[in-house]
Amino acid sequence: MSFSWPVKKLDDLCNIARGGSPRPIKQYLTEEPDGVNWIKISDATASSKYIFETKQKIKPEGIKRSRMVHEGDFILSNSMSFGRPYIMRTSGCIHDGWLVLGEISADLNQDFLYLFLGSPNAYKQFDERAAGSTVRNLNIDLVRSVTVPIPPLAEQKRIVAILDEAFAGIDAAIANTEKNLANARELFESYLNSVFGERSNGWEVKAVREFANHCLGKMLDKQKNKGTLRPYLRNQNVQWFSVDTSDVLEMKIEEHEEPRYRVQKGDLLVCEGGYPGRAAIWTESEPVFFQKALHRVRCEETIFNEWLLYFLYWADLSGELKQYFTGAGIQHFTGKSLGRLQVPLPPKVDAEYWVLKFGELHEKVQGVEMLYQQKLNALVELKQSLLQKAFSGELKIRSAEKETEEAVA
Repeated sequence: MSFSWPVKKLDDLCNIARGGSPRPIKQYLTEEPDGVNWIKISDATASSKYIFETKQKIKPEGIKRSRMVHEGDFILSNSMSFGRPYIMRTSGCIHDGWLVLGEISADLNQDFLYLFLGSPNAYKQFDERAAGSTVRNLNIDLVRSVTVPIPPLAEQKRIVAILDEAFAGIDAAIANTEKNLANARELFESYLNSVFGERSNGWEVKAVREFANHCLGKMLDKQKNKGTLRPYLRNQNVQWFSVDTSDVLEMKIEEHEEPRYRVQKGDLLVCEGGYPGRAAIWTESEPVFFQKALHRVRCEETIFNEWLLYFLYWADLSGELKQYFTGAGIQHFTGKSLGRLQVPLPPKVDAEYWVLKFGELHEKVQGVEMLYQQKLNALVELKQSLLQKAFSGELKIRSAEKETEEAVA
């Protein structure tokens, strides 16, 4: 922090208090006109900096069991979004998952305080003060002890103006990159729809069991399983079009079970639960095994493993796959359901052509996704860098403009 700026504890700059919850909350919820706004985490996520309205209200008699907050107050989530600030643009009651900062000192510009509370400087203090606790929540004493630099109000406004302009450019760049990614995905998905949704009349339609062998993996039972520890895949490992091997566990497999539960290069893996129907091709030469939450599919003609993968993706997008799921709450894509899934099958030579085209388009989507993530990471880092400089007394307008221009180019 700049040595020329005084530093004060938040406790000396505002009143800090925890929310409260009238219980049982269901008895206090109301849709009557005199209901009081009931502010939840879900009300904040979509509103970014401000909270303008709430989805639920409580009866007026619930106020005494909660805490009232007013327009202009700051509230902090003490758990789910570690220390993230929001500014109230309405009044209402907060539960005990919130802290409120009210009666804020006239020495602090509202936007300056907002930016500070979201800065690495503040987060570092939150993080250090929460260190060692089992549940890393923000408590009142922790927040009260956080120190804030207090430059003159004119300097606070200058910092806010510089950051607002830089952040507007960064946010526009993020939105543009997201649009490019959405366009690439839309092109890929519309191409799939043109093939699977408007399929040729000459194609056969067959159930999976008619052109492929499929089976579920081995039941995980540490008490009963015997044999040698082998790496195995779970439904968490199978993402759309790729298998995440960063977190592969091991289970005991007996020698006579290996052929049944081994995954070979080119096999299609389909999620039975978790995200039913999500699928990927195993592309590695190293053998791996699979657990009961996954199906292994081997088509008679290997090109149809990939064809089926793209069909599953399209059927998931279009909603056609849902009719094959079982379970009212947690849904499953059982072996029986997978076996009766109706799939349009072109001649082999046509399948090879379409799979090649699908792959080319999907590669383009992956390339845009990679660029998007790199760009997003760079822009987020720039935001944090500018915030760090702002509250260390090192923010220069020329430097901020140059860094922003280079990052958004």
